[in-house]
Amino acid sequence: MRTVCQVCMHRCNLEEGQKGICGARINQGGTIRCDNYGKVTALALDPIEKKPLNMFYPGSLILSVGSYGCNLRCPFCQNHEISMAGQDQGNRDYVRLSPEMLADKARTCKSLGSIGVAFTYNEPLVGWEYVRDTAKLVKEAGMVNVLVTNGTAFPEVLEELLPYMDAMNIDLKGFTREYYRKLGGDLEMVKEFIVQAAALCHVELTTLIVPGENDSPEEMEQEARWIASVDKGIPLHVTRFFPRYHMMDREATRTRQVYYLAEVAKGYLEHVFVGNC
Repeated sequence: MRTVCQVCMHRCNLEEGQKGICGARINQGGTIRCDNYGKVTALALDPIEKKPLNMFYPGSLILSVGSYGCNLRCPFCQNHEISMAGQDQGNRDYVRLSPEMLADKARTCKSLGSIGVAFTYNEPLVGWEYVRDTAKLVKEAGMVNVLVTNGTAFPEVLEELLPYMDAMNIDLKGFTREYYRKLGGDLEMVKEFIVQAAALCHVELTTLIVPGENDSPEEMEQEARWIASVDKGIPLHVTRFFPRYHMMDREATRTRQVYYLAEVAKGYLEHVFVGNC
């Protein structure tokens, strides 16, 4: 029995046992399930600024966790070994951590200065059920939850998570529909996600500046103007591209271009940060 996944714009129409584009969701018995539930590929205690979140508990640490799978196909992905692979596509190194086990680890890390859990590394939304179930327990333990995401999901998915989320960093990868199509995404879906999230939790945005793709001042002006229309207090991280994955043929973004585009954004936004420079 074919079943359509309702997480994102791909709406993968899956046969029994088939996985979606993300490599993490599967049709089992006519129901779309989270195949990476509790399968943790990365776990580390990180500075909160690494998410990056510069205006949410600055100076603190957070327990970062990731699985596998992603619903975009960014050719510059720095975590492609896990984000671009499903369990049966070469990404098999994981440990099983139930929501209860992960929440216990978060409590243990509290003595080390950790404030909670950050769902990151791969795309957390493709396994949103695990995020929801864990985040609820973390919240009950008096700690915070952070989501680092590409924002590519329908509002119904975000509604499941928002009651438990304290902060998000959302990738706003560019500001043209054409660029998002290259990445396998949908700009309007991300914009709607940002608006919905910013109304109910702390949100910071990140734009990676890729030479020849999204590095024009006109595009940055349009992006910053739109962000300001949502809330000019939303922090924006303008970050430098380095050759990665399928973009090893590109040179790193010139530092002066990153700073220049950050200055453009500052014409509209109160908090603009430069990263990777």
